[in-house]
Amino acid sequence: MSTFKDVVSLKFKSMQGDGVLFHGEGQRGDYITLELQKGKLSLHINLGDSNLHFSNTHTSVTLGSLLDDQHWHSVLIERFNKQVNFTVDKHTQHFRTKGDSDHLDIDYELSFGGIPVPGKPGTFQRKNFHGCIENLYYNGVNIIDLAKRRKPQIYTVGNVTFSCSEPQIVPITFVSTSRSYLLLPGTPQIDGLSVSFQFRTWNKDGLLLFTGLSENSGPLLVYLLGGRLRLLIQKESENPVEISE
Repeated sequence: MSTFKDVVSLKFKSMQGDGVLFHGEGQRGDYITLELQKGKLSLHINLGDSNLHFSNTHTSVTLGSLLDDQHWHSVLIERFNKQVNFTVDKHTQHFRTKGDSDHLDIDYELSFGGIPVPGKPGTFQRKNFHGCIENLYYNGVNIIDLAKRRKPQIYTVGNVTFSCSEPQIVPITFVSTSRSYLLLPGTPQIDGLSVSFQFRTWNKDGLLLFTGLSENSGPLLVYLLGGRLRLLIQKESENPVEISE
């Protein structure tokens, strides 16, 4: 199909920072892709160009942050010719696509939640989306309704269910500011450290994380001070590195 106007709207939630939500492409190099990249949402559009020697027609716009927080986020893409409105959670970016073409040529299928098996011209490898999508519309067509009613113009691949299960979260409460903590034995001589958690408190001060770095190179601390979050890395032979949020 060849379109001068496209409208895509959906809501999603996920705990994965990367994944394709929407993709379409054509044999002449046209494509449109909406994907999560490190918790941010990126829209990639290439409408092609009549001048084959002019190849810089790719346009990318990124919006949002920390969108992999397992909360619902809304997305609206409105394209009319070369003008595009890209909205994520009521924040809108207006931009104009590059090149002289104003229509999108899609020769292959449109895919939602991932990109079909590689092998077709122009297909590039991306990670499939892992999470929930609702209210998914493309140019007024309710995509999820078509899939749920098993209409012949749409098909599902892999593990797809028409429900959205909530991950089981088991919280823990520290009832004392001086005697309550969790202790996890460390692993000596590891090259990196990755820690993630959510917290809430009425206290403006408190230690959230402490660990000693390898080879006795000093401690790493994450703590609240005056209601602000701070990260401190103190190496014995160097000045301390402190980041405040």
